[in-house]
Amino acid sequence: MSNTTPLEQAANELREDFEFLTDWEERYAHIIDLGKSLSPLSDAEMIDDNKVMGCASQVWLVTEPSVKEGALKFRGASDAILVSGLIAMLLEIYSDNTPEDILAFDADAFFASIGVDEALSPQRSNGFKSMLARIRQDAQSAINS
Repeated sequence: MSNTTPLEQAANELREDFEFLTDWEERYAHIIDLGKSLSPLSDAEMIDDNKVMGCASQVWLVTEPSVKEGALKFRGASDAILVSGLIAMLLEIYSDNTPEDILAFDADAFFASIGVDEALSPQRSNGFKSMLARIRQDAQSAINS
């Protein structure tokens, strides 16, 4: 294997999943299934500090140190099933990666390449971008601290 980061490997696996699914009905079903696999957050974690602003749905994102040295782990939840799936996609790609790899990854290009950006309503797309921005912000904060 080349110098592919774990983050890029996770993104490639997600891309392969999406290439296997032939239409957006199947892809939406897959995203919803991913959301159903999320571990729930505790009531204590569903606080304003963890809330992602800019989302139409309620979204919480918890960032913590990973068991993997120098990496971050993300956990999240939403009150909307499709948004839960979008969170699960982001966690699959970003969790257990270093802040540097997180910031180096071109998420906009990746999600455009698998068609997620065009499949979301403008409101959902803005929320998705807010979740990505929060992950990047937390990665930057980890580097600065």
